[in-house]
Amino acid sequence: MPEVGSPAPMFTLPDMHGNPVSLEQFRGHKVVLYFYPKDDTPGCTKEACSFRDAYAEYQAKGIVILGVSLDDEASHRTFAEKYQLPFTLLADTNHVVSEAYGVYGEQEWQGKKFLGLARKTFLIDEQGVIVKIFDKVNVEAHSQEVLEAFGVSG
Repeated sequence: MPEVGSPAPMFTLPDMHGNPVSLEQFRGHKVVLYFYPKDDTPGCTKEACSFRDAYAEYQAKGIVILGVSLDDEASHRTFAEKYQLPFTLLADTNHVVSEAYGVYGEQEWQGKKFLGLARKTFLIDEQGVIVKIFDKVNVEAHSQEVLEAFGVSG
């Protein structure tokens, strides 16, 4: 798993419209790369909507938000349209990127074990270096925590 101070693993994934999006194309920008378990589930919806509600602040500071889950493009499109999410959702259906970031593996929810994504966020600077990792995410306050970590007060 990448650590703070290490280069962020580069990747290209399809967005919710099937267009390829690479991390490299955002060099020169701060990037919020957040991994979440599943589209349109309670915690993931709260987290996505918190980023949506603060999106103008992110845009004003030139910060890019990329959400990643194992859901496919169609699921992402439906999720983004339902909640008017203005940022990019990426489909990691083969979990290659999730594995590179160390977020894919055995999870447990309501006493059941399964393979899936851990909720985790990586903050990447303009040079492509990881500057902060959020291992524990409070879905409702996370967007504000991210802004504060990037030095933007809310």
